[in-house]
Amino acid sequence: MNTRKTAIITGASRGIGRKTAELFALNGYNVLINFRHSQQAAEQLQKELRQAGAKVEIFRADVGNYDEARAMVDFCLDRFGAVDVLVNNAAISQSKLFTELTPAEWQEMMRVILNGVFNCTQHALKHMLRENRGKIINLSSIWGIAGASCEVHYSTAKAGIIGFTKALAKEMGPSNIQVNCVAPGVIETDMLNEYTEEDLEALRQETLVKRLGSPQDIAQVILFLASEKADYITGQVISPDGGFLL
Repeated sequence: MNTRKTAIITGASRGIGRKTAELFALNGYNVLINFRHSQQAAEQLQKELRQAGAKVEIFRADVGNYDEARAMVDFCLDRFGAVDVLVNNAAISQSKLFTELTPAEWQEMMRVILNGVFNCTQHALKHMLRENRGKIINLSSIWGIAGASCEVHYSTAKAGIIGFTKALAKEMGPSNIQVNCVAPGVIETDMLNEYTEEDLEALRQETLVKRLGSPQDIAQVILFLASEKADYITGQVISPDGGFLL
């Protein structure tokens, strides 16, 4: 009998998602790595993890597309027979004045981030509810808590994830399904590529620990929330931000 748990991690070819996939795979999970554009990076990660003895599959899907999200979950069930953990990490970012945002840019941000969480969660829950157990971990951001100038659409979508998490946790509690949210601080990923070194240094100085976070910092929190050690934690927003918002 296969006792390994299975995790779907969206947006897992780069950044926080990639490090999360690595950590889950090396801690004994079956892992489905979702990607949308970065196929080469996803294939390379799969190769590296398989060489380390991990059981890993990759699947291309635009999580903002309901049918593609369903196909991804179905693929995971076909390959691994379960979906025990869903990590909703996939996102896009953009810095732009609110008055210059186009309706298309606003809608795309909501489609990928908010619709993506809805799509993947609804499909995964159909299996989790049958099993009467599961873990859903949604990635928000400190900007979903505090808001960010020139990122109103991103902040709005990430704030929506917090509300989604709390409401769904109430609905899923009686079914032994825990739903939590991780709201990272400023993390060293390619989402910071538009920032100057001066901007980054200012962010470091605003952070109590005087450094930016790493994908590993966030992945460790996600791994904990997926574990049995977090069975009594649900509906929570955990913000590994180095004290940025204090």
